[in-house]
Amino acid sequence: MEKICVISFSGRSGGNCASIAEEIENFWLGKGEVEVFDFSTFEVAPCGRCRCECFKERESCPYFGDSEFTIFDAITNSSLTYFVVPNYCDYPCANFFIFNERSQCYFQRHHELLERYLSVKKKFIVVSNTGRDNFTTAFCYHVPEGYEPDVLFLAAKKFGKVSIHGDLMASDEAQKAVREFIMP
Repeated sequence: MEKICVISFSGRSGGNCASIAEEIENFWLGKGEVEVFDFSTFEVAPCGRCRCECFKERESCPYFGDSEFTIFDAITNSSLTYFVVPNYCDYPCANFFIFNERSQCYFQRHHELLERYLSVKKKFIVVSNTGRDNFTTAFCYHVPEGYEPDVLFLAAKKFGKVSIHGDLMASDEAQKAVREFIMP
């Protein structure tokens, strides 16, 4: 049975990212073991609220073992991971960047963890009515060097929806696009 990890990076509960994550979870029910992480239900401390203890010793991080570590463990031990990321001002949201910066501690002096992480197949779903380039660049750090990230951009306006309403998955066409994309 496949291990699937789904991460909704939106800090807003009940929005488009949450409903897309739910769509992915429903697809995999009975086909795999699914673990869903929803940033709207927890908070991860960004780097800089400490003295960078992890640079000396990974386990010295004052946040060692928080939700961030749980997510990285889940990804590293999965066979497929989906990142669901909202567009805020033409860039991934702050939760995604906090996730990126906190990887420093998780992988510090553990190259084997980084190699396992990079080897996990990942698919990225972006809820965005505008820019793409910044997302593709940010996602490149999560796939092996030389590989292009597999990204689906969902523009609410394309489906006759308004992003802030959080009803993108009420569109049959948007649901179909997600279902076709999430196939392994």
